[in-house]
Amino acid sequence: MTVRFEPLSPPRAPLGLASYAAARAAQAGRAFPPAAADALLVAGAGPDGEPAARARDALLSGQALAVTTGQQPGLFTGPLYTIYKALTAAALAEALATRWAHPVVPVFWVAGDDHDFVEINHCAVVASDGTVQTIVLRERPADAPMLPAYREAVGPEVGAALAALEAALPPNDFRAATMSWLGAAYLPERSMAEAHAAALAELLAPFGVVICRGWDASLKRAAGPLVLDALRAARPLDEALAREAARLRDAGEAPPVAVGDGMGLAMVEGAGGRDRLRIAEAGFVTRRSGERFLLADLEAMVRATPGRLSANVLLRPVVEAQLLPTVAYVGGPAELGYLQQVVPLFAHLAVPRPVPTPRVSGFIVEAKVAKTLERFGLTPADLGRPEGELASAIAREALPADAAEALAALRAALDERYAAVQEASVRIERTLERPVETARNQAVHGVDEIEKRLVAALKRNNETTLQQLARARGNLWPGGHAQERVLTVANYLARHGRPLLAVLQQAARDHVERLLEAAPSGA
Repeated sequence: MTVRFEPLSPPRAPLGLASYAAARAAQAGRAFPPAAADALLVAGAGPDGEPAARARDALLSGQALAVTTGQQPGLFTGPLYTIYKALTAAALAEALATRWAHPVVPVFWVAGDDHDFVEINHCAVVASDGTVQTIVLRERPADAPMLPAYREAVGPEVGAALAALEAALPPNDFRAATMSWLGAAYLPERSMAEAHAAALAELLAPFGVVICRGWDASLKRAAGPLVLDALRAARPLDEALAREAARLRDAGEAPPVAVGDGMGLAMVEGAGGRDRLRIAEAGFVTRRSGERFLLADLEAMVRATPGRLSANVLLRPVVEAQLLPTVAYVGGPAELGYLQQVVPLFAHLAVPRPVPTPRVSGFIVEAKVAKTLERFGLTPADLGRPEGELASAIAREALPADAAEALAALRAALDERYAAVQEASVRIERTLERPVETARNQAVHGVDEIEKRLVAALKRNNETTLQQLARARGNLWPGGHAQERVLTVANYLARHGRPLLAVLQQAARDHVERLLEAAPSGA
C-alpha cells in the first residue's frame, strides 16, 4: 500500500501479562447477562461477518472474557481514534486468547446516552484540494431538549451531509464503496446512536469486534441494580471521589472530572432532556430543570422505563465492567484518566476493575506526505509545531552554509569582544557594566534582524516548497490538532479502501505486543 502508520509515541511502560492475569482471576464466575442479548450487534454477511458472530456467541455462552472499549456516537463514525480503540481492543483480545488458550472477545460499547450534540454532529476530511473540510449534519436549537443520541434522529439532513462528504473526497472506486457503506448505516429514520453502531458493526466485523448498544432497554434493566446502589450511596461516594481527587492532585495529576460538589453519579431523562441528578435532602433534583425524584421513583423507573436512567461518565466504566466479564478497558488519555479517578467506585460497588490499557495512537502517512517528510528530514510529530514557527525553522535550515557560518561567527565575535569590553570597563567604573550589556544586546538584536530578513527572503523564494509543507501539516495536524482527533476514517477508506484496515490492525498488534513484552508467555 502507498500508506503507512507511524505511532505517535510508544506505551509509557509495558503492562505485562501478569496484570491481565490478575484481572482474569477476578472475573471467575462472571458472564454477560443473557437477557440483554439484543444489545449485542454484529453485521456482515459470509466470511467477513463470521469473526464477530462467533465472538458474540462465545460471549453469550458465558465462557468468554472481554476486552472492552467505547465511544459516544459520531457523524460517519467520528474521529479516527474511534477505530484505533476498536482495533486495539481486538488486538489485545487476540493476544490474550492466544496466551491463555481461552476465548477473549473485543466489545465496543456505543455510549448512546450521550447528549452533547455539538460533539457528534460533524466530521472532518481532507478535501481533494488539500484543505480540511468539516461536514456538519445540523445544529441543535439552543432551546431544544438535550436528547440522548439514541433518541436523536439522523434526520433528512443526512442526504446533504453525505453529498458534501462525497464531493470533498477524490472520485474512485474506493470512494463509491465508502459512500455505500455510510449511506446504508446513516439512514434518516435511525437514531445517531443506531447509525453509528451499524456503521461500526459492518466495518469491524472481520476483526471479531462485537458492538454493544449501551442504551438498550434490556441492558439498562440489567444495569439498574448497580446504578441504584450508586444512588443509594450517593453522598459517601461523592465524598470518596473527592478524597481520591485530592490524592491525585497531591501526586501532581489533574482529575479529569470535578467531584465533591454534591452531584450523583446517574443522569435521568426529564423535561429538558438528559439531566444530571443532584443530591437533595430527600432524594434528588435535576441540575437544569429542577425536577425532584425520590429513590423510589428511580427504582420504579428502572422497572418501567429503564432507558430514562443512565450512568454518568464516571459510573459508566463501572457499569460496563459489571455487565461484561472485562479483563481490560482500552481507552485514550481521557478514559484512562476516568478509570484512575473512579477506583473508589469499583471498590465500594464490589466490581472487579479492568486493566486500563492505552489505545494505539499515531498518524496515517500517505505517500505524498511521506515524501515531504523525507525531503525535510522530519517526523509526523515535528509538524505539530505552529505553522509559522515550522516554516521559519525550515527556511533557517535552508540558509546557505556561508551565510549561516558568517552569522554564527558574528554572534561569537560579539560575545567575545563585548565580554572583553565589559571586563575592562568594570575595572574603570562599576556602573558601566549595564550600559555595555545593553549595547551588546542591541548588537545581537541587529544580527537577529539580519537573519530574520534572510529567512523571510528564503520563505518568499521557496513558496511552493512551504506550501507542500503546509499541506502535509494540514493532513497530519489539521487545525493544529493531531490527525486522529479530527479526521474520520472515511477520509482514508475513500482513498485506499478496506486494505487500510489491515495496516491499522498490524499497528494495533505491534502496540499490544509492546504492552505485553515484559510478560512471560505462561503468566
